[in-house]
Order: sequence, then structure tokens, then C-alpha cells
Amino acid sequence: MWGASLPASSIIPPRAIIFGLSGPVLTGKERRFFAASEPLGFILFSRNVDHPSQVCSLVAALRDLVGRADAPILVDQEGGRVQRLLPPYWRKAPAAAVFEPLSTRKEGLAAMAARLNSRLLATELADLGIDVDCAPVADVPVEGAHDIIGDRAYSHDPKMAALLTRAACDGFLDGGVLPVIKHLPGHGRARADSHLELPVVTASVAELENTDFLPFRALADMPWGMTAHVVYTAFDSRYPATLSPRVVGDVIRRRIGFDGLLLTDDLSMKALSGDFSARTGQAFIAGCDVALHCNGDLAEMRAIVAAAPRLSDRAMERLARGAALRRQRLAAAAPEMDVSRTKAALDGWLRNWPQREWMP
Repeated sequence: MWGASLPASSIIPPRAIIFGLSGPVLTGKERRFFAASEPLGFILFSRNVDHPSQVCSLVAALRDLVGRADAPILVDQEGGRVQRLLPPYWRKAPAAAVFEPLSTRKEGLAAMAARLNSRLLATELADLGIDVDCAPVADVPVEGAHDIIGDRAYSHDPKMAALLTRAACDGFLDGGVLPVIKHLPGHGRARADSHLELPVVTASVAELENTDFLPFRALADMPWGMTAHVVYTAFDSRYPATLSPRVVGDVIRRRIGFDGLLLTDDLSMKALSGDFSARTGQAFIAGCDVALHCNGDLAEMRAIVAAAPRLSDRAMERLARGAALRRQRLAAAAPEMDVSRTKAALDGWLRNWPQREWMP
């Protein structure tokens, strides 16, 4: 755990930000800026990725720059249409929606397949030094919603979504990668893409409690979570969840019971308005632990740094709990997985071939 060997009074926490960067190598300006701003960690995108050795070198350089060997390195590697690491060096993973149909073939098969898929993803990420995946999507899509979630979700049924998302989280943890459940408290009924505009959800408290919140409540013990840039008028008609003290405090923390590290969705998304200092400041007023900024724009990042505090004591405790869980699950994990055999079995199930007797 970062800082574990130092007395608490001597620890200077990193700034409560995770930043993206512009390309596959750090520029001189980025090096100077990141060294000075001391972000908690970094997130990678396709623009940062060429080949495995390059990614390993970049990950090492980022950690060296901030002076923390365990600085979190994140990526969005869900599978399907949201996947930053692609062939020929990495497996093209399936979308989350493909697993539920397996439940009609044999009890437990869908959950097993979802777990194995996430473990395969985690194995690839861990080999690169990436230790946090912004997945799985625990949202529950409803009829008429925008397809920004769509097949990224595991099921339209809240209970099945909870079951399969739990299995996916277990797979990530089996492989030594922390999952990030998203998008709290639920993006599935939004009728707009929050990358482009602000969705407004007018569902009642009862509807939200019985559908959208249910998978997140079942996953409330997970170490990391990400907010939704969505307004829920039943709780706050002014602010989206990311910026709302009512939604973060009353809904995410109390009703859902999530007490892990709470990360904003990307602050550069068009659902949010106002300057970047204001967005950042309001996210921390709302109760988020860490601000996420993805596009690598230095001017925007400078504005965010001006408004972002260092990690709070509570956030440091949550971060440490996640690190301890990762170590614990790695220590308890099954023997090293036969990757080739697991891929073959998983591909067979998903292609509807007869199920084999072998189980990894």
C-alpha cells in the first residue's frame, strides 16, 4: 500500500486527480506538469497504445514521474465497442450482453463465462502493469433509452445484471486488477449520451430503487466506483450525480451503501457545463473522492489542478482498502490460468458449440 511504511503524519497525499495524456510517449510539457501536479494516477486510451513493450515502458515512466510505484494506472477495457487495447497484440473481448443467453443452456454458465472473460482481460492488463479497469458496467438499460449503454450492460433484468456484474468483478480481482463499477447510481434509462449532452432522468424514487440501484446495491462492497453525469429529478433537479451532494451522499453512499473510492466520470464530457475549475470544485463539494480527466488537454488539466485538493483521509483509507483487497484476492487466487485453453472454452460457449466437459 502506498505510504504504508511511513508514519501517517509524514505522508503527503497525491492530488485527487487521474489524468489522461496525449500520446504513446510523454512530452516534455507533460513530464513537467505531471511531476509538479502529482496526480493520484493516470488513464490510458487507444492513442496511448502501440504495442506491449511500449505500454509497459509508458506505465513505468508515469509511475516514475510521480514517484510512486503503485500509482494507479487505469484503462477502459470493457470488451465489445469499449476496448482500448485491441488485436493483434490483445484479444478482442466480447460485449457484456453476450453472456446472459448462456444462462438458458446450463445453470451457472453465464456467470462462469463472465468471470473467465474478466479474468482474461485482467491477465492482459496485469502483464502491462495496468491495475485498474473502468469496468464492469452495472447499468440496467430500459426501453427507449439511448444506446450509449446498450450492449455494454449485462442484462435488462436488475437481478441478472447484479449476478453477472458480480461475476465480472470477481474475474478482474482473480487476475489482480481492481474493477470500477459504473455508472453510479445508474445510467441505463438515460435518453441522451452524456458524452454529448446532459441526460435528465425523471423516474420516481421507487422505480430507481427497484431497477437502477439494485445491481449497485448488490456490488456496494466493490473497491472503486464511477459516477454518472446524469440528472435524477427525484433527488436533485439541478445537478447531475457527479456534482450533486444529494445524489452522492443520500443515494450512492446511503441508499446504495457504496463506501469504495468514488471516481467522477470524465470531467471533459459535454454533459457538464461551466469552466473546469468550477466542475472540479463542485465534484468535491458533492463528495467525490477523485476527479477524472481524460483528453490530455494541458490547459484543461491546469484548471482542474487549481481546484482539486489532495486526497482526503477518507479517500486514502478507501484507496488503501482497495489495494489490500487486490493483494488478498491475488494471494487466494486459483493456480495460474491456462490462457489458451480458457480462451478456447469461452469462445466455444459463446459460439454455441456443444459445451465441453473441461472447466478452467
